[in-house]
Amino acid sequence: MNKKVAFYTLGCKLNFSETSTIARNFESEGFDRVDFSEKADIYVINTCSVTENADKRFKTIVKQAQKANAEAFVAAVGCYAQLKPEQLAEVNGVDLVLGATEKFKITDYLNDLSKNDLGEVHSCEIEDADFYVGSYAIGDRTRAFLKVQDGCDYKCTYCTIPLARGISRSDALQNVLANAAEIASKDIKEIVLTGVNIGDYGKGEFGNKKHEHTFLDLVKALDQVEGIHRLRISSIEPNLLKNETIDFVSNSNSFVPHFHIPLQSGSDEVLKMMRRRYLTNLYVDRVSKIKEVMPDACIGVDVIVGFPGETEEYFLETYHFLNALDISYLHVFTYSERDNTVAATMDGVVPKNIRSKRSKMLRGLSVKKRRAFYESQIGTKRTVLFEGENKSGYIHGFTENYVKVKAPWNPDLVNTLESVELTKIDEDGLVRFEVVKESAEV
Repeated sequence: MNKKVAFYTLGCKLNFSETSTIARNFESEGFDRVDFSEKADIYVINTCSVTENADKRFKTIVKQAQKANAEAFVAAVGCYAQLKPEQLAEVNGVDLVLGATEKFKITDYLNDLSKNDLGEVHSCEIEDADFYVGSYAIGDRTRAFLKVQDGCDYKCTYCTIPLARGISRSDALQNVLANAAEIASKDIKEIVLTGVNIGDYGKGEFGNKKHEHTFLDLVKALDQVEGIHRLRISSIEPNLLKNETIDFVSNSNSFVPHFHIPLQSGSDEVLKMMRRRYLTNLYVDRVSKIKEVMPDACIGVDVIVGFPGETEEYFLETYHFLNALDISYLHVFTYSERDNTVAATMDGVVPKNIRSKRSKMLRGLSVKKRRAFYESQIGTKRTVLFEGENKSGYIHGFTENYVKVKAPWNPDLVNTLESVELTKIDEDGLVRFEVVKESAEV
């Protein structure tokens, strides 16, 4: 009987792509992959350190694994494992902790799978995380997350990612194209590009700061790969999203009109305290440029509330800035203190109840923005890619510009692209449609 392995991923799309690569390594060594809720011989938890909540969830997930099999071997890998290896090793039930460089070699560390009294730690100095491991994840049959870049050279005052993932480095262009072609051959219709700072693509392509390709080169090359119906850029820094890229996407074969652009604050003073590499005027320019060449583009925004020194006046600046901006939805993060960051030592700490109130206000604004964007799309003709899950008798899908639609469950629609006309917004905020019949050729 083959040994069984199960995986749990916390955090971002990048973590999901890396979990998939680690899982394929296990499978190539004869392990059978099972669901995390099932009995397995090994449980691998890919950790995240971005929010306080992700730290707390780790212990709950370890307990879940022990409940499924008290004798199982439990390994923690990823960002939190790099930042706080000893802390994770002390969690009851954890046998192995692997940091940034070791996680892709996990099968080398599995000798006898016997339980340890205390977790064994293998975690490098983060300066050693200077090599690149390509990854892609197939979450369901409809889309894949393709990792093109890792690490970050930015020094934002609130962020632990450079400490957890190391310097900015990229996959070689031919590797990215080979992975994209492999994904296309599996009848997957959409690829989402992912990384820590994907606009920095090209840096570290040769294991040093030398590079010959840029993010625009990557986008142009991927647009030529046969068999990919849709390419989606996940999150890209506003200072790295160049006008040339926006222009190219507006006329490309496969890239869709959807951008996710972190803002973090609509107050220039707070942006300076965060050590972001732009001010609000550049952000306005990027949004205006996108809407000029792609009026129906969907634009998502990351924003942090409750950063140290964010006064009521600065928060209201952010609120009014976002309210006036032609964007489609927000991802709102409540600031949480992280060890070894500059922000954790700053004055002007915002009380947690005020952070929570500000978060609620921006989440409410996001609902309003998404509704207004969906309303602007009613009556337009779009292409929907349908997903594979039956959710309470309905099938869901997304248009190229990220409008979420629903229809009564029909298994024949799974992983298909359908031409539709968007007709109305349902009570739950999702959009209904009518299928557009192709007119017969004369």
